[in-house]
Amino acid sequence: MAERKPRKSATTEANQRGEPRSEQAYRFIIDAIKEGSLPPGTRIREVELAERIGLSRTPVREALNRLQLEGLVANDPARGTIITELDHGMISELYAMREVLEGTAAGLAAQHASEVEIAFLREISERDARLTETRDLVKNNKLFHSTLYRCGHNRYLLKMLHSLQESMMLLGRSTLAKPGRDEAARNEHRAIIDALENRDPEAAERHARAHIREAYKVRLEAFFESYDD
Repeated sequence: MAERKPRKSATTEANQRGEPRSEQAYRFIIDAIKEGSLPPGTRIREVELAERIGLSRTPVREALNRLQLEGLVANDPARGTIITELDHGMISELYAMREVLEGTAAGLAAQHASEVEIAFLREISERDARLTETRDLVKNNKLFHSTLYRCGHNRYLLKMLHSLQESMMLLGRSTLAKPGRDEAARNEHRAIIDALENRDPEAAERHARAHIREAYKVRLEAFFESYDD
């Protein structure tokens, strides 16, 4: 029986592809934030992070500088370099921008999405009703929104939405974890799809904006409740 070869690390594979080391460090930190292993408020030490990734301190420092410019890393006077913690004002700003951008994406989608794309959005929404685990609901919800963005067929808007999604990682647990929110969100998604099928840009934007406002209410409630614990 042939000896099984050890699995290559992500860093090793990235090196073989010729990916810049600073980009490797950047992707590692982004993935760790997404997965929750580097939650907001976590103190970042260059030496420890470099050892964890398997790189020198220089590319890690470059990645952290880039993340700081993007607002995902901050310098705290008491703790040093940390993963950014969002306060009430920052959460409000994020959702305000999300409402504008997603509303615009929905309005554009009503004008430019193909019948196949709209049908796929409907399929995603219907699949959502069969899911019971929060993790699966969150994954399907992300697919719905990313598909909606692409249905707008505007590369510049898509770029802005991608940047916004990076910051949304700092919010932590999805609002879909709240009992009843999944069903409400599903109904809100259906209203958006109905508007797309009717080729009604104004209704599509209105329903998309309302959907984000409802999500913001749930997020704000969870934020204030965390201070009562």
